[in-house]
Amino acid sequence: MPQLYGIQVLRALAALMVAIHHVQADAGFLAAKAGTSFTPSHALPWTAGVDLFFVISGFIMVHSSAGLFGKLDGARLFIARRIARIVPLYWAATTLFLAVLLASPALVNSDTPSLGQIATSYLFWPMPNVAGQFQPIYSLGWTLNYEILFYVLFGVALFAPGRLVVPLVTVALAGLVAAQAFAGPLPLPFGFWGQPIVLEFAAGMAVGLLRQNGLRLDGRLRWLMAAVGIALFVIAAGEGWAQTSWGAVALRGPAALLLVTAAACGRNVTAPSALVRALALLGDASYALYLVHPFAMRALREVFVGIAPSATGLFIVLALIAAVLAALVVYHWFERPMTKAVRRVLRA
Repeated sequence: MPQLYGIQVLRALAALMVAIHHVQADAGFLAAKAGTSFTPSHALPWTAGVDLFFVISGFIMVHSSAGLFGKLDGARLFIARRIARIVPLYWAATTLFLAVLLASPALVNSDTPSLGQIATSYLFWPMPNVAGQFQPIYSLGWTLNYEILFYVLFGVALFAPGRLVVPLVTVALAGLVAAQAFAGPLPLPFGFWGQPIVLEFAAGMAVGLLRQNGLRLDGRLRWLMAAVGIALFVIAAGEGWAQTSWGAVALRGPAALLLVTAAACGRNVTAPSALVRALALLGDASYALYLVHPFAMRALREVFVGIAPSATGLFIVLALIAAVLAALVVYHWFERPMTKAVRRVLRA
């Protein structure tokens, strides 16, 4: 399958957006230690990297799994490949976080979880923590709880004729959201799964179908779509309605949809530049960057606490570089080999 450089670049940018959000929190911690001020940047809603990931995920499932539609063994192969792709690195990150938490709770600023919370974290099952937040023990995993729901729905839909897969998944996602909106709050886990953000998976699947059916856009239109998408992200960085669950999706969702459509539906008539190729390589490691960056940043933060807590600008730059390097190492030396190994075991 040809490399979709635009999608890979967006994956890299999505992970970097989340990393920028977190590095600013660590910079604020350092500034407080030094008795200085730090004003985080709100130029973009950095957590909207998650919205980009969800739309990309919907697109990728259709794009990469098209050969499984209507296939007798399609559902099993799909679920096995998703397990191989998602589970090993997330379990490793969760285990490392749990080890750090038990050894030094103050370092990760988290309460000791119950055995039930630990079990549900490994099983991708939404459960409130001691603070009442619907986050697993490694908090970044909240997005994976949504991803696993999407994968299960998609896998089940693969038992149906190929033309019905996307409509069935879309109806299931929309049904959860509608039930939560009109009959909620629903009991767990449906109340968690019924949040409007899951509609972004459906939006991504629609882009996948459009590309499959031959949609290709001219360069000028794609740049215009990207510009409008970025503008919507800027608007979404505001206060008020833009920060509610529906408001965020109403702005971030279309922004991510425009960017993904522009990236996925190009004509690919020119060779990518060196910068695009470099970002695409980071896009390969975007899952590792998403899960690993807090470890690299927190380790460097502890170094800066002792030597230069007021140097927040330098910390941000070095922390982002450290996160990227750590992600590339983890991707090449752990994630990719483990994915291949698990796929062999699962015959996928």
